[in-house]
Amino acid sequence: MSDQRGPFTRRQYLKGTSAAAAAGLLAGCASPSESGDATESPNTDAGTTNTTTVDTGTSASLAPVGEVSFDQPPEDAFVLFPQYADMAVALGHGDAVNSIYVPEMSGTTMNHYYERLDGVSFEWEGLPDPFGDGIQEEQLYSLDSDVHFLDPAYLVTQDNWSAGDVEDIASNVGPWFGNFYSGTHAEAPEQYRDAYDYYTLWELFGHVADVFGERERAEALREVHDDLIATIEADLPPEEDRPTAVRATYADGSFYTYHLNKPGYWLADTRPLAADDAFADEDWSRLWGTVGYETMLEADPDVILHLWGATPNYDMESVREQLRNNETGGRLSAVENDRVYASGMRYQGPLMNLFQLEMTAKQLYPDVFGEWPEYENGDDYPEIPEDERLFDRERVAGIVTDGA
Repeated sequence: MSDQRGPFTRRQYLKGTSAAAAAGLLAGCASPSESGDATESPNTDAGTTNTTTVDTGTSASLAPVGEVSFDQPPEDAFVLFPQYADMAVALGHGDAVNSIYVPEMSGTTMNHYYERLDGVSFEWEGLPDPFGDGIQEEQLYSLDSDVHFLDPAYLVTQDNWSAGDVEDIASNVGPWFGNFYSGTHAEAPEQYRDAYDYYTLWELFGHVADVFGERERAEALREVHDDLIATIEADLPPEEDRPTAVRATYADGSFYTYHLNKPGYWLADTRPLAADDAFADEDWSRLWGTVGYETMLEADPDVILHLWGATPNYDMESVREQLRNNETGGRLSAVENDRVYASGMRYQGPLMNLFQLEMTAKQLYPDVFGEWPEYENGDDYPEIPEDERLFDRERVAGIVTDGA
């Protein structure tokens, strides 16, 4: 790594117990707080004796970083994976996001969902992609973020990053706050393993809410989610009547296949639907498999959920045409019955998760939850008739925009 260092300012410094926790965790010997509840931090800028001050400090905890604290809710937040940007938007702090993975894809996809939430949007244009040239230490100093929503355990797996580099950013710029390996329950790198815990998507969202001092807003959104899950679970058909399905991405004659029902927040939009995973018995070393047409025909799922299909990166009509025109692909039941659907992103935050749960429910069980409408590439999330919606858009929009 370069020895160049940027400015060192008071608001960037990891304060109090945060610095000690970070140092201990890097040595693999500290244990994170279990509570996750927001607490107030002392206001060190008390002002004059004639001024009444308000403590706006926040603190939050998350494995593997431990406890971090802030003088005030972060105004600049580094984001790599878009689930954290979606969380920031959900908490009313979307304007704090100063970077995101493939901005045009992530931002456009998020706004396709937000179009159905009055007053909610994400301004992504002009944001840098931290993965553009690989995550660079110099860029992190330049962005000058109050918090970095990225798992340091993940970062040390990237080229030219060491635990020491990670600690330098935490000390000189702002703390890390992320948990990557809960996405699949994969094992974290050794130096972080003893300090690691696994969270659901909505548990992780609660901890991020503590960073912004927005736990109440997060809990209100979680109530909507819990109601949606209850609706789904109450109406799921018996196991023997559920379709076989696969989540896959098609490219150049191959299917990159993913599980539906394994642990991890990457599957937060498919696991609750409990379809029969056509590749459930496959144990892929890279968390996904690659199969050709013949193997897919042997499994012959009733439904193909095309991962990333709802993003600008894929032309679903072209995908369907390629499948139909292939001698083997044209014999797939999902192709014959027009059940190859555009699916969303694994990197989903709470708002995306609500829409993707509704989407997947309709794609898997149209007789129960209503038909999934025709979806054209580049369109916003379809307008669902009010009596066929699985969650209340106005309620969600009110929580996001007003905290109501």
